[in-house]
Amino acid sequence: MMIACRLPSLLVYVASAVLLAWGAAHLPPTRAVTDGFGNISQDNRRILVMEWIAEGITHMSIAVLVILMTAIEGSGDSASQLVYRVTAVVLVVLAALTTVTGARTPVVWFRVCPFVLTGTAALLLLASLL
Repeated sequence: MMIACRLPSLLVYVASAVLLAWGAAHLPPTRAVTDGFGNISQDNRRILVMEWIAEGITHMSIAVLVILMTAIEGSGDSASQLVYRVTAVVLVVLAALTTVTGARTPVVWFRVCPFVLTGTAALLLLASLL
């Protein structure tokens, strides 16, 4: 019985760890990503850098929110469950966006991203239902 009570929290923490790592993984290759676009204007380069870093920060911020809700309120709290569900929806929307944009390129990380985001969303949704 004790393990069943801890399962939702475990799912949340695993999902958050994956999302935190995925977000952090966006930051180091920023220069290489922008260089991969070749000779673009300085304004376009700035926008690309901003968007690339913003996605990483978004993933990490969502993970931190979910971790804090779970640590403070517990996974069984109704507010925590709402956060898990809303977060799952946001991650699925981001996965869909990536599927129709970046994942259509030959870059393997863009192709993997929808699976990472959908997988973490599924873990959070499952945790909210247990």
